[in-house]
Amino acid sequence: MELFTFKGGIHPPENKEVTEGKSIEIFPAPTMVYIPVLQHIGAPLEPVVKVGDRVLKGQKIADSDAFLSSPIHSSVSGTVKKIEVMPYAVNGRVTTIVIENDFQDEWDQGVLDEKIPDYKNASQKELLAMIRAKGIVGQGGATFPTHIKLNPPADKKIDVLLLNGAECEPYLNADNRLMLEQTEKMVEGIKVLLAVLGIEKAFVGIENNKVEAIEKMKKACEGTTIQVAPLQTKYPQGGEKQLIKAVLDRDVPSGKLPAEVGVVVQNTATALSVYNAVVEGIPLIEKVLTVSGQGVKDPKNLKVVIGTQFKEILEYAGVERKKIEKIVMGGPMMGLSQHTEEVSVIKGTSGILALTKAETKPYKPKACISCGKCVDACPMGLVPLMYAKLAKFEQWEDMPEFYLMDCIECGTCAFICPANRPLTEAIKVGKAKLRSMKK
Repeated sequence: MELFTFKGGIHPPENKEVTEGKSIEIFPAPTMVYIPVLQHIGAPLEPVVKVGDRVLKGQKIADSDAFLSSPIHSSVSGTVKKIEVMPYAVNGRVTTIVIENDFQDEWDQGVLDEKIPDYKNASQKELLAMIRAKGIVGQGGATFPTHIKLNPPADKKIDVLLLNGAECEPYLNADNRLMLEQTEKMVEGIKVLLAVLGIEKAFVGIENNKVEAIEKMKKACEGTTIQVAPLQTKYPQGGEKQLIKAVLDRDVPSGKLPAEVGVVVQNTATALSVYNAVVEGIPLIEKVLTVSGQGVKDPKNLKVVIGTQFKEILEYAGVERKKIEKIVMGGPMMGLSQHTEEVSVIKGTSGILALTKAETKPYKPKACISCGKCVDACPMGLVPLMYAKLAKFEQWEDMPEFYLMDCIECGTCAFICPANRPLTEAIKVGKAKLRSMKK
């Protein structure tokens, strides 16, 4: 089997074996859901409901007229109890709509009736409008509004749709399980994406540690214009530019987007959400995620309603709080550490990890030995050690000389560094300092 890959990268411990064979369980909807009004890259939304309103499942509860935005829908039926600023899993605090579940599971029928089963005969405008209306955003982590990503500038000729099924972060198995359990709908979702773009060719990149997913997706794609591309298991194989290089051997120029080389990249879970939205009329109100780490007794893959608090999910998986050193949303490489369990699942939540001290491996930085391992491993071909040196002397203005903004903050450099230098931290601080200088 030919395996596609890119130059650089690392192979951290996968830690997937505890959940890769576990089917997706449906987590019971909680008594209260806490739905933040910011769940995508772009402008925060304004609530379109008020305290005391009864809302239906799937009903739109927040939206914005801003270009870079995507609406949010209620994940349960019930009563709006609060609208206030609360802790937020991405950073800080954000306005949150708190809904008390009435357990009637009563859908907004008008929302469900808005769909396009015959999508092949629909216009691009109709399909994009439907994808936006259902609140679909990228589920590979970036949460970019999907309707915008599927509508690149007119001067960019797109000829390939590339699906990211790599799921290269350790521990996570949500995308893997969806490819195994929702195969046909996912492939149909890819066809919807092709119809929107008006092209025929698609590739699905899947790492070769997911043998069953590769075979099942290949079988489902027989007789279509969709091909499965087996990838070498390596981190960060799922990065957009790395995936494009690996599968298509195209180099996205510095500072440019995939459309520059004729490619649109979407996550496989996003394709499934597009199918649900367009063909079945279902907005994005649920997430499949992996809950894992040695701080839980029973790691699982769960389908949860958006707005479910982390503490309830961790308790369901048998959390052992005395063991926990860190709680992370997402994977251990690019995920976000949490200061409280009282944050909720959002559209971009792919996992909740309860990590012990042994898993986090606290370290003491030593002096850089100029070994160059961070340079060899960097998937973007950068020189990470320079960022740490410049950060030490607060020479932020010199960082762009080394293409700082091309860094994808994957953490590869920090992971591989034998001196335990805080390279990723220096990069994030450097970017923040440069942005503040421009204001």
